[in-house]
Order: sequence, then C-alpha cells, then structure tokens
Amino acid sequence: MRGGLIEAGPTPARGTIQAAITAAVVLAALALFVSACATGGTGARDEGPAHADAVAGAATASPSAAPTDTPARVDAVRLVKDDPAVSAEVKRGLKPCAGDRYPVDVSYGDLTGGSGDDIVVNVLTCGDAVGVGSYVYREADGRYANVFKAEEPPVYAEIDRGDLVVTQQVYEKGDAVSSPSGENVITYRWATDRFVKEYSWHNDYSSVAGEDATPAPEGG
Repeated sequence: MRGGLIEAGPTPARGTIQAAITAAVVLAALALFVSACATGGTGARDEGPAHADAVAGAATASPSAAPTDTPARVDAVRLVKDDPAVSAEVKRGLKPCAGDRYPVDVSYGDLTGGSGDDIVVNVLTCGDAVGVGSYVYREADGRYANVFKAEEPPVYAEIDRGDLVVTQQVYEKGDAVSSPSGENVITYRWATDRFVKEYSWHNDYSSVAGEDATPAPEGG
C-alpha cells in the first residue's frame, strides 16, 4: 500500500497467462522458421530440375531445322565445253572474265521429272552480260544429256514452277544494248522426252528510259 492506494501487481494467474502466450508465440515463430527453411531448401533443389525439364521439353517440342537439300554442284563450264551440241562460237567466247570467274549462270531444279536435278546453264558475255546461249541438261545414270538449247542472243532461260521459261530480248535499229525495244517470252513444258512449247507472249518496253542511251553498234 502506497499513499493509501493499493499497488496492483501481477497476480499469479495473469503471469501464467502471459507466460503461456509468450511460449506459444515463440513456438509458432520457431515452427514457421523451420517450415520456411524446409520449403525453401526443397524448392531450391526442385527449381533447377523443373527448369531444365521445361527447357528440354521446349527443345523436344520444337522440331530441329531439317538440313536443306543442296544439289550436287557440277562444273557447268566443262559441261558446256564438252557438249557437242553447243556451237563453236559460244565455246570460243566462253572465257574467264576476271581470274577464273566464268560468265555463266547456273540453276538447279526439277524440269523433266528425272531422278536427279536438271541443270539450266546460261552463257553470258563479260562486258554487258548479254545471254549468248541457254542450255538444259538432264541427269541420267550419272551423266548429263543436253535436252534443250537456244543460241539466238540475247537469250536467257530460267526455271519457273516446273516450267522452262526462255526470254529473248528484241532490238530495233538504234537500240542500246542496255535498252531493248521489247522481249519475247516462251514457256516450255517437258513432255515424255522433250520440251514442248506451251505458250508465249511479247512485251514492248517504254522508249523513254533509253532515249539518252548509247546506240548499239551496227551489226552488233
């Protein structure tokens, strides 16, 4: 008793309740800590394999890029020079333009339905790349046979969706080499053992672009 007042002190019952609450809090915190450690550890260990499986799954799900079928390259220059169907004039003009680089364009594709790729060879001039000869070679038993030729310059042949398309530029008197007056386009399709003309058309070019061009030399 102080100053006539009774000083309130912790009763035994109140102290017991506080002690119980404190112990419960400590136990709960300890249990939470242990649980967090266990979960964190297991989660960390599972995280790696799960991620690896996901990556592996993605790699498996995505098909690998299939290698592109690249046709076996042939010596187109030798093919033309050894071909008896090629004119002597084209063979004489088939010389390197610079170093060992020959003026030939080569295309591979299916034109005749044979066992191998057909080869389209365009022989050009070095200076202005004018086509002087176009040839198609068909593979049979490991050898190539000439099944088409066009030697009326300027000429150029190419493969278009299984057809052979031959373009011949048309010049009128005074036209520059780079500015023909038009072109004739002929489409051929393979039939049994030869190319058959399927259809053709003619295109006229505008003369505006070639007004200031240098005329082609007479007789060229």
